[in-house]
This record gives sequence, structure tokens and C-alpha cells, in this order.
Amino acid sequence: MNAAGIDVSKGKSMVAVRRPFNETVAKPFEVRHTGSELKQLADYLKSLDGETRVVMEHTGRYYEQIAQYLHDAGLYVSAVNPKLILRHVKTDKADAKKIAGYALDRWAELRQHTPMDTIRYQLKMLNRQCGLYTKTKTMMKNNLIALLDQTYPGVNTLFDSPVREDGTQKWVDFAASFWHVDCVRGMSQTAFVQRYAKWCRQHRYQARAGRAEEIYEHSKDLIAVLPKSAMTQLLVRQAIDALNAVSATLERLKAEMLKLASQLPEFPVVMAMRGVGGTLGPQLMAEIGNVTRFAHRGAITSFAGVDPGANQSGTHEAKSVRTSKSGPPELRKALFLVMDCLIQTKPQDDPVYQFMDKKRAEGKPYLVYMTAGANKFLRIYYGRVKEYLATLEGDSASDSEEHT
Repeated sequence: MNAAGIDVSKGKSMVAVRRPFNETVAKPFEVRHTGSELKQLADYLKSLDGETRVVMEHTGRYYEQIAQYLHDAGLYVSAVNPKLILRHVKTDKADAKKIAGYALDRWAELRQHTPMDTIRYQLKMLNRQCGLYTKTKTMMKNNLIALLDQTYPGVNTLFDSPVREDGTQKWVDFAASFWHVDCVRGMSQTAFVQRYAKWCRQHRYQARAGRAEEIYEHSKDLIAVLPKSAMTQLLVRQAIDALNAVSATLERLKAEMLKLASQLPEFPVVMAMRGVGGTLGPQLMAEIGNVTRFAHRGAITSFAGVDPGANQSGTHEAKSVRTSKSGPPELRKALFLVMDCLIQTKPQDDPVYQFMDKKRAEGKPYLVYMTAGANKFLRIYYGRVKEYLATLEGDSASDSEEHT
């Protein structure tokens, strides 16, 4: 048997091929990530006598290109967690030889790499873009609030309406029309009430009785730092335009994520779980991927980085150990948002909320019971989705037998 260890980096990889008893088939050599050189590598590996398996580390996104190519070429490819391959010398050649040695030691335990299907890959990319635009939106929102605090303090707290599908929000639309406190108190109360009612109709908002009078009375006691001038209006309008543009893009990405996620087989199971909605559900499916790649429930919690650590030696055993946090932070963020939703909605019949509420009643710190809840949620997620997928496979097999 031949173990080909590949140390992957951007644009090129270092390859070493070894056999049992420390026999070197090929000393470490460099391969660029081009079609011609990857083809030469695939042809060489397939020409070797005996079974050949290719092992590489799944770090970043660089490995996906070469893993996909070699898999399509008919080779056995396995991508392993780099933490499983411990090494002291850090050079590309040493890494390639170490990976090949790991492949020989774990030959029977290697799990074959299957490239992520197109939908899951696109979903993950969309989720990462959503994360980027969410951070940008937060920055734009804070910038607008800082400006408005100098022209119309507290205007962002006047309305709590959710963001619309086009990315607009009521308080932002209000600030676009009434960007300075003098835009309100500079007219009579009757005139403002009429103007506010007209504004609500134009922007398709509901005008609650007495709301205009409350806004007018509130504006009388406010202090504006910046004057009501063309320059001030320009600054506010530009900040609003930038926020609306980012918000609209973010909502389009979320809608596309939901559309893609609905094509995955586990969609109905995930969306039926408490605390999961049209935004968090696709995020979870994007970051977790296909649950069948995890051998057991502990593997998925370890992947997410919410597994309890261990610190034991002799008679000493630590009672409280930090979690590994080794997985994607985007997944842990989505999990914590789900836990936060459960804490706020308090579904008494939900096992995850019951578990967190019990830990909270025991006096556990916030991060402890939130992390414990995320761990339990992932275990339930794994069990329900895997059982559902197995049912689908069974139904598909039954249908094929009936046709034959």
C-alpha cells in the first residue's frame, strides 16, 4: 500500500509517498495547483503498484481544489483534521512525510473525502458573505446613530419595527425625512400630525393614533449639536443611503440562503426545531454541512468547538474546563443566537430550554449554560437529521425495489 501525504498551501503543494516499514517511494516534491501538474500527479499516483491513498489536511480552503481534482481522477482521498497530525518540525517537506506516515498508521480508519455538493458549498459561501455584510451593516448603523445623536438625539429609539424584505426600517426612513429635530418642532403640532400621516401612507407604515403627538412633544426638549444646514443634511443622507444599500444586499443574501437551504433534504427537520427560523436555519445547515460525515454525536460537538474539555492527571480531575472553540466561529455564533432565542421565548416543552433553565437555576454562569445548551442542541440536531436522512434513504431503496 502507498500513502501519499500532501502538505497543501496556496497555489502549490508538497507531496511525499511512503510505504510501510518507513520505505520512501517518492521524496517530497512540489506540485503547483494547475490542471497539467495535478494531472501528472494523479497519473503518477495511479501508476504505483498496490492500493494508494491520498491524505491531506483540511485547513482553510486551499485543500478543496486539489482534493476535488484527485477525487474526480478516481483516487482515494482523505482530508484529516491537522490537530490529529502532531509534529515538531515545521517545513513543507517534513509535513508531507508526516502526513504520509499518519496515513499508514491510520490506514483502516481513514474516511474518504467526498467533495461538498454544489448547494452546500454555495450556501456556505453565502453565509460567509452574510457575516461580512452584517458586520458592515452594524458599522454603518452605528455611524448613522452617532450622526443623528447630534441632530435628532434618540430618533433610532422611536420605532421598533423589524427590517423589511427590501432592507428598509421605519426609524431609518423617518430619519431620512426628519433628519433634524427642527424638522419636527419647526412646524406646528397640527401641521406635523398631518405631515406624519402623509409620510406613513407614502412609506406604507401604520399610523398609530396619538403617535405623532408623542413624537412632537418628545422633540421639544431635545438638544441638537449640529445646525440644520445643507451640510448636515448631506452627511445624514449619505449615511442613510450607505446603510440602506448594505441592508438591502444583506436581505437579498438571506433570501437566497433560504431558497438554497430549502433544497437540502434536512430542511424540514431543521426548520421545525425551536429557536430556528428563516435566518438561523440556513446558517446552521451551511456551517454544519452533511451530518453523515460525523461518526457520532461527540464528533459534531467537537467540530463546533462546544465540547467540554478534559484536564485529568492521577487523582486530580478539573471540574470546569474551557471548551476547545476549535470549529468555525460562524457556527458557534449561530448556535448562541438560537440559545438566546430560546431564553427569550421560554418554550417550556423544549428539551434544550429545559436543560439551560436547569443549569441557570443551579447558578451556572451565562457562558456555561449557553454553551451547554448549544452542545445539547447539536446532539439533538445530529440525531434528528441523521434519522430523517436514513428514513429517506430507506424510502428511496424501497421505491427502487418496487420499480425493479
